[in-house]
This record gives sequence, structure tokens and C-alpha cells, in this order.
Amino acid sequence: MRAIVCRRWGKPEDLALEDVTLPKLEPAPRREQVKAAGVALASSLVIAGKAQRKPPFPVTPGTEIAGIVLEIGSGVTRFKIGDRVMAAIDWGAMAEEALAREVNTFKLPANIDWSAGVALVISYPTSGAALIWPHLLNVQAGQTLLVHGAAGGVGVAACEIGKALGATVIATAGGPEKVAFAKQHGAHHGIDYRKDDFRQAVLDLTQGRGVDAVFDPVGGDVFDTSLRCMAPEGRIAPIGFASGRIPQIPANILLVKNITAVGFNYGFYIGWSPDDARHREFPRINALMERLRGWAETGAIRPVATQSFALQDWLKAYDAVLGRSAQGRVVLTP
Repeated sequence: MRAIVCRRWGKPEDLALEDVTLPKLEPAPRREQVKAAGVALASSLVIAGKAQRKPPFPVTPGTEIAGIVLEIGSGVTRFKIGDRVMAAIDWGAMAEEALAREVNTFKLPANIDWSAGVALVISYPTSGAALIWPHLLNVQAGQTLLVHGAAGGVGVAACEIGKALGATVIATAGGPEKVAFAKQHGAHHGIDYRKDDFRQAVLDLTQGRGVDAVFDPVGGDVFDTSLRCMAPEGRIAPIGFASGRIPQIPANILLVKNITAVGFNYGFYIGWSPDDARHREFPRINALMERLRGWAETGAIRPVATQSFALQDWLKAYDAVLGRSAQGRVVLTP
């Protein structure tokens, strides 16, 4: 089979398309025909050697797949050959076939196509857990949610899930097209941070009170400014640092405004940390995925991949992601 292969730390242009052989199945894993694989900023960090987890060489990058079960290990009970599934894998997605663990695999809703299914693997559960779980943002109906990077993968998901929860969603994005895209996917209000002061716009929209919750995959100045347009007892969650700067949180603002900053790394819950918690956390993740599946089947959330590339065009896919021109998810379709 063909796969994108990384043999040394570097950039997307240092990867190569090669013929490879998958290892033999062990109990519990499954072999899938990959119909779509996600391309994300996170995978560029992996191939650059800048991610928290460093895979052994040679490695095929990519952690999100949607496809068809071709073969199952002896311990698999939840799936059968021919099932349409989506899975989060440690690496190996950018290939014609991939191995996935049963614990990290879920049925793909019948009304969701392969490319859109990729978004349901990590983007939507990341946003869903951050917004829903009580120890995180715990967004409630009637509250106001501020979503940054709202045209990106997790941003779009946060807009849709926030609306499904009954919150008023305020979205920020760079440029009128991205703002319009966020509004098409659940945002009630859109702010173009390139030309508007989003702090003042948020205060105007909330009659000076500020927002109850902030979902921030951008970091940097965006995070700093967000602290100054939050309501008393508000919560803010850093999800990533697309701006390139990790903000330092001034504790005096947390104290004076009675606000809470909550950290969230979805990778911890699906096995991407030294403490492999994927089996321990499966009941909680499974409940979250079932809720997302229900919303997808009713159309309350509408995952979408706006750009799709053939396997050999991985450089074009990375250009779309790293150039920040993409709206929604970017995928490879082997």
C-alpha cells in the first residue's frame, strides 16, 4: 500500500510517498481502508519533532481516519468487517490503510460522509468536552460563549455545539469570509478581528457584562484580551496556541474578576500521554461520542471538510492548513 512517510524531523516537503507494509494485527486492533485522513497543525508539529510525543522512525503522520473495517483482531467485539467507522490513532493516518485500536474507534453516522467524518474524530469531541464537561467550561443554555478561531476545525465545532447547548455564540475570525463561515455554522454574532476591536464588540453585544465562557485555540494577544471582556465568574479554556505565543495568565485578573482558567488536552483521554488513560476514560469518551452522533444524525451539528486532496498532494493540503486559508477541516482522500 502507499503511505506518506517521515524518516527525519523536518517540514512537510521532507516527507515522501512510499510503498509500505502494515504490521501484523494484534488482539483488539483493526485494519481499515482509509477513505479520509485529517491534515492538521498538530501533525506538522509531529513531523517537526516539536510535539510532546515523538514517534519512532519511519512513521506515517496523521491521527484521524474515517474508513471501512477490512480486518479485525481476535479481541474486537464492537465492530465487524465492512463497518463504516472513524478512529483516532497514534499515527499512521496518511495512508491507504491503517491500524486502529478498538477503544479509539466509533461508528460513523450514516448521514456523514468520509471527509466530514474526520472532523468528528478529534475536532468535535475536543470542542464538545471543553464546552460540556462540568469541570471545564460547562456551558449552559442562556449563557454567552465567545469562540476564537471560529472558522478552524475546533472553532467551527465549538460554534455548532455551543448553539446546540442553547448558548448565544459570538465568533471571531480573520476576514469577512471566515466570519460568514462561522455564522453559517452556528454563531449568532461574528467579529472580524482584523478590522474590529473584539473586546469592545463583545462588551457592546453583552451590554457591558462580558461573556460567560471563552473557547480559545489561538492564544497570544487573543487570550490576553479575552480576559478583559469576561463576565464575573466566567471561564476561559486555552485549547491551543495557533498564534505562536503561549500567554502568561495574570493571577490578579483571575482574582479581581472571579474568573477561572481551565486547561484541557483531549489527547490525554484517548491515550496520547505517558499516562495512557484511553481504557480508563472510555466510558466518558463513549458517552460524549454518542451525544455528538445524535446531534449529527439530527443535523444539530454539521461537520464539514472544505478542502480535500489526493494522497500525493499532501503538500497542497499542508499549505492550506499552515497558510491558515482553510475553513473547517482539510483532508487527504487516499
